[in-house]
Amino acid sequence: MIKKGIFYTSIVLIVAFISAGFKPYNSPINNSFRVDVNEETSYVYPSQNYLDYVTLKIPFTGKYFIGFKEAIAFKESQGKYSKINTLGYIGKYQFGVETLKSIGITDSICFINSPKLQEKAFVVLLSKNKYELQEYINFFDGKVIDGIKITESGILAAAHLGGTGSVKRFLNSNGERKCKDEYGTSVKTYLKDFGGFETGAIKAFKNAQIK
Repeated sequence: MIKKGIFYTSIVLIVAFISAGFKPYNSPINNSFRVDVNEETSYVYPSQNYLDYVTLKIPFTGKYFIGFKEAIAFKESQGKYSKINTLGYIGKYQFGVETLKSIGITDSICFINSPKLQEKAFVVLLSKNKYELQEYINFFDGKVIDGIKITESGILAAAHLGGTGSVKRFLNSNGERKCKDEYGTSVKTYLKDFGGFETGAIKAFKNAQIK
């Protein structure tokens, strides 16, 4: 009987000892590890507050090339591959028939029905325009003209809107010639809205063509 009492007493003492090791430890707070909720590095998603999602843009594309092309696509056609505007420009990036011919596309029906071809055409045209505007990109990149900081991506976007000639006229005139498309959108607007994106991976080719 005494041995049983000693056995159970020992078990109780062992359990009590082990449990003591799991008591919460109140460590001092190191302020260097705090994150201000106003800082951009603060992560709040997923959140139980629906208001946190009102202005959230998904997917995040930032200033990467995918952000550049999707921003232009939204401006041109709201991102619709089947879009045809009142002037006959077609597709997600609103190509004109003559522009398509310049990069080797002669079948506009095939073009508008092929998202893959439209994406390839956009990159090919950027390559062609970059070659034609390379000297302007090298000279004007980083300069401020008519209140707009000139960047490579802005120049390429403006060329997509109004052609390389319009961009050259605007830059050569130091912003005095307000080149616009048929709907009144100016080269200056595209230089501003699409500036600062990553387009360095686009290679400049003189006679870039769809293969």
